[in-house]
Amino acid sequence: FTDRFGHRLSGSQVLEDSIDWLVSELRSEFGPEAVWTEPATVPRWTRGREHAALAAPLVGGRQHELRMLGLGRSVGTPPGGLEAEAVVVRSREDLDARGARGELAGKIVVYNQEWQGYGKTVQYRYSGASWAARHGAVGALVRSVAPFSLALPHTGVMAYDLNVTATKIPAAALTLEDVDMLQRMQDRGWPLRIRLEMEAENHADVPSRNTVVELPGSELPQEKVLLSGHLDSWDVGFGAMDDGVGAFLSLQALSLIRASGLRPRRSIRAVLWTAEEVGGGARAFWEQHRSDIDDYSAV
Repeated sequence: FTDRFGHRLSGSQVLEDSIDWLVSELRSEFGPEAVWTEPATVPRWTRGREHAALAAPLVGGRQHELRMLGLGRSVGTPPGGLEAEAVVVRSREDLDARGARGELAGKIVVYNQEWQGYGKTVQYRYSGASWAARHGAVGALVRSVAPFSLALPHTGVMAYDLNVTATKIPAAALTLEDVDMLQRMQDRGWPLRIRLEMEAENHADVPSRNTVVELPGSELPQEKVLLSGHLDSWDVGFGAMDDGVGAFLSLQALSLIRASGLRPRRSIRAVLWTAEEVGGGARAFWEQHRSDIDDYSAV
């Protein structure tokens, strides 16, 4: 599946093509009555060209290329990019303290947050742009949300919190190694200046589909056990781990149960979400099944 279609970004034609292909394959195995799709309206965002560089200080007499990936749903920079002084902050408290002193207006904020597990640390990626914009920053660069790095930036979704500020600034992730370098430079008192260019763009929402496969229960078919994974991926990889393996483990569970000749008491339903990375598929499923959600006895 991943070799055939590669990356499958929400709102892209290749995601819809991959759903078409998979539905055809699944109907051949499980029968047309056991496989269907349900509509979902999903976001469409495109990355475009992007680039970041340390304009000052020079490293070895040249600008150091910062390894970066724009964050999903970020706005782009103005045409031609932007260049500004940069300030590295270690936490939201550090950010707010510097902002209160007027140190962040017109600057690019670089978050060098401590790794505290994904659940706590991801807030910097998701909300950091709005936090920085509230203090007048013109861009936000986030330490990739990971405990270690091999010089690879990690993308992921972000959002603008209109309760914090209406200003939307471009946001991207940097490698752990580059953020550590920027921190060392700032600690030495070296002024930082970063050039950032992003062609990211948010488009109108588009139609997509969740894919559903079901083994009917023998005694309590109205009660359902839900298995799931998502078919979409980011655009910088093939989405084999995130989340091709999750989707196909769910499908393989149904295949093995069916092949064994066992008939489950309750119905087992596999839902392969669309647009999980940016939000859309699971929300649509919830809205469509709100009235019968109590029929799901396990997830």
